[in-house]
Amino acid sequence: MTVPARVSQQHPSALTPLAESIARLRVGSEIRFGMPSEDWTICSDLLAEPSRFDLWRKDLAEWMVEQYGESDDRATAGYVMGWYLHQPGYLAGLLFHTARRVPSLKPSDMAFRISTEGRPHPDGIALFCDEFACLPDDPASNHPAATVVTDEAALAAVLRARYAAHAAQFVASFGQVVRFGRRTLWAAATDMLEYGPWAAGRMFGDENAGVTDAAMILPEKLAPFVAASSLHFTDEGWKRKRNSCCFHYVLPNAEPCTACPRTCG
Repeated sequence: MTVPARVSQQHPSALTPLAESIARLRVGSEIRFGMPSEDWTICSDLLAEPSRFDLWRKDLAEWMVEQYGESDDRATAGYVMGWYLHQPGYLAGLLFHTARRVPSLKPSDMAFRISTEGRPHPDGIALFCDEFACLPDDPASNHPAATVVTDEAALAAVLRARYAAHAAQFVASFGQVVRFGRRTLWAAATDMLEYGPWAAGRMFGDENAGVTDAAMILPEKLAPFVAASSLHFTDEGWKRKRNSCCFHYVLPNAEPCTACPRTCG
C-alpha cells in the first residue's frame, strides 16, 4: 500500500476539502488525513486477519490483570468491540457535525493507532480517501472528490449506509473469534453510531445539536441496526439507553458503566 503524505507536512492551501475539515478538528485524540507510520493499523488489514483481534485482546487481558487482578474473556471482547466500532462512528459523527461532510468509511480507507502506554486502546484515527458527500451549499460542492446530495436527511442516510457497510465487515470478522452473536455485535454498532454525533456535539459546545444529529442519523429502527436513537432529556441532562454491554462490570471491584443494559433497571 502506498502511504499518503501527512497532512501536517503539507501547506494548508494544498489540502483537499476533506483534509482541511480534518485538520480543523481539535478533539484531544489525534485525527489526521494520511497514515504517519507503520505503527498504525489499517482497518481492512485487521478485518482480513481476525486472529489479530486475539493478539489485541491478549494485550488487553494483561492490562486488566494489572488493574483488577484478573481478566475476563467477555470484557476483552466487549472492550475491543466498542473501541473498534467507535473509530468509524466517531469520525463520521465529527465530520457530519462540524462540516456537514461524510467521508469514505471503507476499512481500506481508515486506520487507527493503539496506545502503547496503559490501556491498549485506540488513541488516533487516520483517513486516506479524499472523497466525501456534502450538501448543495457546501463551498467545495464542485470539487471532483465531492458527491452532492439533496438535503441533511439524505446526507445522514449516506453516513448511515457507509457506517453500516464498515460495521458489517467488522461483524463478519470479529464474529469469527468471539462468542458474541450477531445481535450483540449490531447492538454495539448501533450504540457507536448514535454516540459519534452526540459526542461531537458535546465536544464542540452544542450538545443539543449533537442530539439532533443522532436523531437524524437513527430516526427509527433501521436494519441492520437494532434501535433508533434513544437520547432523551432528564433532570441530569441528556441520557441514552444502551443496547450493548462492554462487560466491564464483571471485573473485580469494577463499577458498572452508566446506563449499563445488564445492571441498570
